[in-house]
Amino acid sequence: MMQISSIPAQSLNLFQGKNASFKCRGSPLNPLTRLPSANSRIFNSAICTESSTRNHLSNLDKLLQKQAQPNPPGPQRGPLENKGKGGLEGLNLARIWPEMKAAEEMSPRNLNRLQRLLSRSDYSPRNNLGGRWRDYHGARDWAGLLDPLDENLRREVVRYGEFVQAAYHCFHSDPRHVSKRGPDSPSRGVAGWVLPGYKESTSCIGYVAVCDDQREIARMGRRDIVIALRGTSTCLEWAENMRDLLVHMPSTNNSTHRQPKVECGFLSLYKTCGARVPSLSESLLEEIRRLMDQYKGETLSITVTGHSLGAALALLVADELSMCAADVPPVAVFSFGGPRVGNRGFADRINSKNVKVLRIVNSQDVITRVPGMFVSEGLDRTLRNSSAATVLDVLDNNMPWAYSHVGTELRIDTKMSPYLKPNADVACCHDLEAYLHLVDGFLSSNSPFREDAKRSLVKLLHEQNSNVKKLYTSKVKALSLNVDKREGIMGTMPSCLPSPSN
Repeated sequence: MMQISSIPAQSLNLFQGKNASFKCRGSPLNPLTRLPSANSRIFNSAICTESSTRNHLSNLDKLLQKQAQPNPPGPQRGPLENKGKGGLEGLNLARIWPEMKAAEEMSPRNLNRLQRLLSRSDYSPRNNLGGRWRDYHGARDWAGLLDPLDENLRREVVRYGEFVQAAYHCFHSDPRHVSKRGPDSPSRGVAGWVLPGYKESTSCIGYVAVCDDQREIARMGRRDIVIALRGTSTCLEWAENMRDLLVHMPSTNNSTHRQPKVECGFLSLYKTCGARVPSLSESLLEEIRRLMDQYKGETLSITVTGHSLGAALALLVADELSMCAADVPPVAVFSFGGPRVGNRGFADRINSKNVKVLRIVNSQDVITRVPGMFVSEGLDRTLRNSSAATVLDVLDNNMPWAYSHVGTELRIDTKMSPYLKPNADVACCHDLEAYLHLVDGFLSSNSPFREDAKRSLVKLLHEQNSNVKKLYTSKVKALSLNVDKREGIMGTMPSCLPSPSN
């Protein structure tokens, strides 16, 4: 920051006495006053002497009441060693004005902000949704809420993402540590929710949670039933992901002219049962029907949320749940980093059932652009509004890789984060915690990362340390913050968007 300093009264005479010499002599450190190269001998011998340079620096020190520093021992630098340096660099202003920091140094404001985001006591209370809960659940396809992002919707999206984080924790932890009240150390997004659909005999692809806290029910405006599904974590799931040919959906009663098709691997994971356990489809239908009967007469909603593979399965779950009974509550999907699941016929089928889908997409995440042909959704919409629409419909019904996304998109970008490297690797761009970090800081498509973001950075630093800018990782070390593996992941999660609200 440039600062203007006044000259002390006691130094005024000194300044007037030296004023003439300043006018007559040109500083050899000022590139604007350097003589042409043809006169370099005269410049080096008569004007640009080492003693005159020290005199100029000494005069500046006296004017600013700075005590002159003794020259360090060792060989003296000649004038030729400053070749290529500007006048300000040669004056060594950092010694005269210590408050001038280097460009890569963090300002006190940003340092305080970093310390706040690394603390565990930063909460983000949520507002009462009341009668607007249907808008936040997608009744109007989130019109007017995405760009700029509504603060209440931001908190709800992050909360559903934390349900998915708890599903990952259920899978990676010992099943004996999972009770009917949920994981021992869940995110606060699951606090106040029971998990009636969790079975220890399964591989825990996810769980069903229903809110039983009256304050949270009053805040949300209804009793919400959440189905949370994790991403790919086993070799079998990876193998099924590679089976990317489109197949017809079973028992299809489609009223549109397009044939609904979905990826073979996703459908197999959803419909295949084990030797002693039912399929994911059968388990969810049974549990949702039971909960609908148990809370009959109440205002209910069903929210399916998932990340990666879980986002793909969430669409299949929502499609089936929308037809499981005559009086099904409103069904919405909140997906993070989800791949394409089916063709245009499947998208039309989802829309015809009034299932609302909000896809949170990172522009740098390649998973959101597969499987299928690498054609942007915008180009696809343009072509379908042209004379090529008929040809595309024929391709949809016959090509094995004619995939299409479903629902409304909330697009974020890794490059918008001031903490993550702009060239972050593929794993970071697809990481769920990175997604929640970006959503928490998103304001609008043409705005920078919001300064009052509340989400803690500890989990992001632990999981994506190599993708965090060096400036912040070095400052964390300077602050002597020990991000322990257990404390860093589970110890800080309660500080993110507590539920129920206090």
